[in-house]
Amino acid sequence: MSAKHWLALAPVVVLAALAMLFGVYGLNHDPHVLPEAMVGKPVPALTLPRLDTGAPEPLKAHLKGVTLVNLFASWCAPCVAENNSLMALKASGVRIVGVAYKDKPGQVRAFLARLGDPFDTVLLDADGAAGVEFGVSGVPETFVVNAKGKIIAKHAGELTPDVADKLLATASEPR
Repeated sequence: MSAKHWLALAPVVVLAALAMLFGVYGLNHDPHVLPEAMVGKPVPALTLPRLDTGAPEPLKAHLKGVTLVNLFASWCAPCVAENNSLMALKASGVRIVGVAYKDKPGQVRAFLARLGDPFDTVLLDADGAAGVEFGVSGVPETFVVNAKGKIIAKHAGELTPDVADKLLATASEPR
């Protein structure tokens, strides 16, 4: 075959390789449970003000056993939608720390009063610095933190009961 023929086939070969790559990757992949740079690493060493007192506290002080860290906002429609799932998790004994991302304390209080407060603690991330440290691309995002303070899973988007079950199952897997 001449170089001209090989050159004509190159796009077809590249497309076939990409189709195989994405086909294999997509078989067992939930597009919202994303492999992230923070998974496998310790929770960022952040000190944030509490919603209830305004006093700055280390995030790590609120991590006891397996904990979900949920970044949310009062202005976020998927955050409203996931609140029932979070309330059900809280009722079943799951510990959840909320981080109010780029939000005002009064709006967060009104949001939680209207929908119910599923969080053991709510910390404020008014300037989005915690979001940067966690590597969030938007809200809501939920992280599973094990008893050693290591992030073991992440979910981007609304947390549904099925997704919550998958996330919590990662806590029982050996790491």
